[in-house]
Amino acid sequence: MNTASTTSTAPAAARRAAPTTPVGRMAALARAELTLFLRSRSTLVAALIVPLGLPFSVRSAADGMHLEDAGLTVGLVMLPAAIGFSLLFAVYSTLVGVFVARREQLVLKRLRTGEPRDLEILTGAGLPAAVTGLVQSLILVAGCTALLHLSAPHAPQLAVLGLLLGLVLCTLLAAVTSGFTRTVESAQVTAIPLIMVSMVGSGVVFPLELMPDRLARICALLPLTPVITLVRGGWTGDLSAAEVLRALAVALAWSAAAVFAVRRWFRWEPRR
Repeated sequence: MNTASTTSTAPAAARRAAPTTPVGRMAALARAELTLFLRSRSTLVAALIVPLGLPFSVRSAADGMHLEDAGLTVGLVMLPAAIGFSLLFAVYSTLVGVFVARREQLVLKRLRTGEPRDLEILTGAGLPAAVTGLVQSLILVAGCTALLHLSAPHAPQLAVLGLLLGLVLCTLLAAVTSGFTRTVESAQVTAIPLIMVSMVGSGVVFPLELMPDRLARICALLPLTPVITLVRGGWTGDLSAAEVLRALAVALAWSAAAVFAVRRWFRWEPRR
């Protein structure tokens, strides 16, 4: 009997048999997803280049707005817009394609047969895009502050809360959208409606403060509007407690609806 061989293989067997934790499983999934994320040129362009370039288009549009009437500046329009673009493209649009691709490749189906739970699988797959959106937003905040001479936020906790809500909500909405997306190629198409509605109606390109009151009240109910409202309110500091609570209520309502929709319509196996 080879005692040395038995002794050397015992630690390896023990490591293989050691129980894993939810955090460890999600971290492992996130690392694998990050590797795939970095290998896809189209995903990198959509997640990194597009959100960084689009805010410049808002600058020209903002110059033609009567921002002084609403107590806004170009910086207070461009900064929330930049974060909104990052959430829509680096997180939402990217993750629609990621969820569909992993489903069609049978990755999600195989993962469900192992230890990871459904929430862990979705969280692990979404972490790289969410972290990309977070880091990108911080870079955009620094850039806008330096180039547009913005002052420090008057209520930074609102801006942080808005950004975190946006990351969670865009991840959930991406999972919902993927359930109605047949192929990876069509993911870019199915993501367009929410992106366009959010850009036009959620205050990303055109602030709600400049809209007619009735239209502004309707647009305030859109999914991304609370995020933009809280981010902009974090810098201006002029949101009342009632406005903050209203924005939180809308964001939480959309999050709850998205969780229900994911449980009901998210697909773990390829569509036939």
